[in-house]
Amino acid sequence: MSEKDLIKKGLHCGCKDHKEEAEVSRRKFLSISMALTSGLILSKFGFAKSVAQNNPGLSFMNPLNAKAEAVIVLWLAGAPSQFETFSPKSKSKNGGSTKSIQSNVSGIELSEHLPMLSQQMDKMTLIRSLTSKEGNHNRASYLMHTSYPPVGVVKHPSFGAITAKELGGAKEFDLPYFISLAGPSYSAEFLGKEYSPYVIKDIDKPLQNIKKFKDVDDARFAERMNILSKMEDNFYKEKGLEDIKEHKLIYEKSVKMMNSPLIKAFDISEESDVLKQAYGDNSFGKGCLMARRLVETGVKFVEVTLDGWDTHQDNFTRTANLCKKLDPALSTLLQDLSQKGMLDKTLVLCMGEFGRTPAINANEGRDHYPNAFACAVAGGGIRGGRIYGETSDDGDQIISNPVTPENLFATLCSQLGIDYNKVNYSPQGRPLKYVNSGIVIEELVS
Repeated sequence: MSEKDLIKKGLHCGCKDHKEEAEVSRRKFLSISMALTSGLILSKFGFAKSVAQNNPGLSFMNPLNAKAEAVIVLWLAGAPSQFETFSPKSKSKNGGSTKSIQSNVSGIELSEHLPMLSQQMDKMTLIRSLTSKEGNHNRASYLMHTSYPPVGVVKHPSFGAITAKELGGAKEFDLPYFISLAGPSYSAEFLGKEYSPYVIKDIDKPLQNIKKFKDVDDARFAERMNILSKMEDNFYKEKGLEDIKEHKLIYEKSVKMMNSPLIKAFDISEESDVLKQAYGDNSFGKGCLMARRLVETGVKFVEVTLDGWDTHQDNFTRTANLCKKLDPALSTLLQDLSQKGMLDKTLVLCMGEFGRTPAINANEGRDHYPNAFACAVAGGGIRGGRIYGETSDDGDQIISNPVTPENLFATLCSQLGIDYNKVNYSPQGRPLKYVNSGIVIEELVS
């Protein structure tokens, strides 16, 4: 099998560093073999976890062996065309006018609209074989945030909320663990409102209500909060509504945030002009820079939205213009995280709700296509410089390694040390796993 074929199958990254195989001593081999054999036998009786704990070198046996500590999601709302971004098909008529360019990893090409990102390919894995059954924007967005299709009255917690709860939880921290920039994202639902996203719509005015009202000093503010607390306590005694407890908790966390020095993380003016220009002088670029500052401060999950990818008309011009914001922001984010030593501990995911049709419509646009689309993932222990999965020459169908949203989220949870099979109960008493029947894609995390 050629090197190019290996790259396509996601089994080889294309760089020289991975051509040498590590040697394993006979003693170590026998030790691992014995541990594996024991693990297979004992797993039948529920003891596989103890085997993994007693053999920390066998990290693949322990789904809680975390590599990452935070997540940054760049959400391309409206569904980006894979052909004009991460999976160009310049040799097919379905590729349209979009050309491919060589990245800094041999054999891997990106769209010509991502020249800066192409030089960061060694830090990324491109998944070109995402697939789902949801072709409606609302339903697909829900699926790509929760791993569940929207059904009935059950509302599932988002990946951001799960990350906030499991990585932040009850730890004392002055800022919300889940922050959404320039878009609403999805809530925590029955996990608790404290894990829902703190939403900032205007990146240029991130904390509009953080200051106390004019003429309200600390003493007067404390008195008002004391009165509010007594009113809520009395109301709770009378009504017994659990929502009151959550309301009180949110107020307490809000006051803590108002008085915290950590709110400086929202102030990107502290960064150099050179870095700000590199990210891009627009809402998305500023949001990506703010995301890095927030994660650096201790926030566990940040989502930054770039809207406008619903290109049923004039796809090629509109996508090229959107990439002028995406390209510098994402490429600079990867460089910035890497230079600060944060990339290994921060998962970066760039995706939309589905892909675009291979066939170009009469309006020079592309329509909805959930059958096969692409995303980019970097950091957090995901090795860069490779492609996972591939579509046919015309982009019409997946020919290797299909990836469902469920398996993508199981893989990301694994890297975060989150038990993706953990069961919670909905208000209706229904048991629900964090991830909807997903399994880890071993090739991505090895």
